[in-house]
Order: sequence, then C-alpha cells, then structure tokens
Amino acid sequence: MKKKVYQKAIELTNGPVTSGVLRRFAQSAKSRWVIPGYIKTYNITLDDIDSPLDSFSSLHDFFIRKLKAASRPTASAPIVSPVDGTIEALGDLHEGIEFLVKNQQYSLAALLGSDQMAEQYQNGKYAVFYLSPADYHRIHSPVNGTVLKQYLAGKKSYPVNRYGLLYGKTPLSGNYRMVTELETDFGRLLVVKVGAMFINSIELTNRGKEWKKGEEVGYFSFGSTVVLFFQENQVELLDDIAAGRQVKMGEAVANMI
Repeated sequence: MKKKVYQKAIELTNGPVTSGVLRRFAQSAKSRWVIPGYIKTYNITLDDIDSPLDSFSSLHDFFIRKLKAASRPTASAPIVSPVDGTIEALGDLHEGIEFLVKNQQYSLAALLGSDQMAEQYQNGKYAVFYLSPADYHRIHSPVNGTVLKQYLAGKKSYPVNRYGLLYGKTPLSGNYRMVTELETDFGRLLVVKVGAMFINSIELTNRGKEWKKGEEVGYFSFGSTVVLFFQENQVELLDDIAAGRQVKMGEAVANMI
C-alpha cells in the first residue's frame, strides 16, 4: 500500500509544469535569498567552498558550487569515488547481469538499453553513490580512461533518495540518465549518471575522449546518483567501502585484481 501511495503522489507532482516552476525559481536572482536557509537546513560546511558566499547569484549557482582543490585530494588507488555521497548499494551483479538496490532487482540491460552491452559486464561488480541535496554536486572521473561510448537514455525522472529507491518504479533504470563507457588499464568501466526528480540536468564539462582520475567531467543540477559497473575479475572493492557509508570525491573505493 505504501508503495502504491508513494508512486501515485510522485506521478501527480512530477510533471513539466512543476519542474519548470522549480527550475525557473532556482535559477532566478530571487532564489539567492534562500541560500542561508538551505545551508542551515542541510548543515552544509562552508570552509571548503571555492568562492565567497555572497558571490552566488542564485540557489542553482550555489548548488553547483566548486570546492577548493585541496579539500578533495585524489587517492593513489586506481579507482576513486567520482562524487561526494552515500554508498546506497554495492557488490556482485546477480543472475549474471542484474543488481539489487533497496530490495529492488534491476536489469543492467534495461539501464543501458542494450543486451549486448550488458553482457560484457556479466558477473561483474557495481557500486551506487547517492548525492543528497547537501552534497557537492560536481562529478569527477573515478579512473584514468578513454571514452568509448557516451549517450543519453530515458526522459522523465523520479526520486533517487532512500524512499525513491525503496518505493519507486525502478528509478535507476527508468530515469533520465547518461551512460559513459571507459576503457581503462583494468578493462572496461561504466559510469552511469542518473537524473533526479524535477530537473533532468546532467551537464558535461569535459567533452573530450580522455578522462583523468580526479578531474571534473560534469555536474548535476539537482540531487542525483552515480552508478559504477566493473567487468568480471577486474577489480576488488575495498573492505571499508560498505553500504550506508559516506564517501568524498577522490577517496579510494577499489583496486585492480
């Protein structure tokens, strides 16, 4: 019953009119006056922000804020966290090419829109990173690699927070998303950037073919999720990287086997 009520409520409020109103307000000069309240509500630390607080022209401008480079050192491990966020789920792909998040089974083929592509990750590993409204929302490369494929899928987005993952209609594979496949020293890696409710915005800041570990590649304009997928027998997730743990961009998450 809870699941049906939740899904109905989301359908009623998640439309182009609501999304447009929210987007216009967040990007307007008027929204800058809610920044102090936003900071207080989400207990956001200001020490690592790269610009003075009064320099932000809107709530959106603050939301996509940059941080001081020294505040997010990049670990020497071959695979690092691409974002600040919480690890919602991780582990081995089930039934070959399916993965489990909040007791919901997802098909990698549905997420990618390709059975053939999904089969290349059969029996591999995955890690789901959720970004809350409080988190730093710029995305960085988790590895050194070369872009093989990059494309968009999906049109509409639903919440990807704890309740959205628990009660939503498979939001990870159904939401608006950008899939990037990289060739690395340990094989291929998928970096799937998933849009969140209301604002489907995944902006690229690196449109080149080469990604360097720790360098910025894009940002979200609203809370969202990044999912990493690794091929079989290529990497080992670190022992202290567990579901529910908060991580910072640049923190080590896995090693090559």
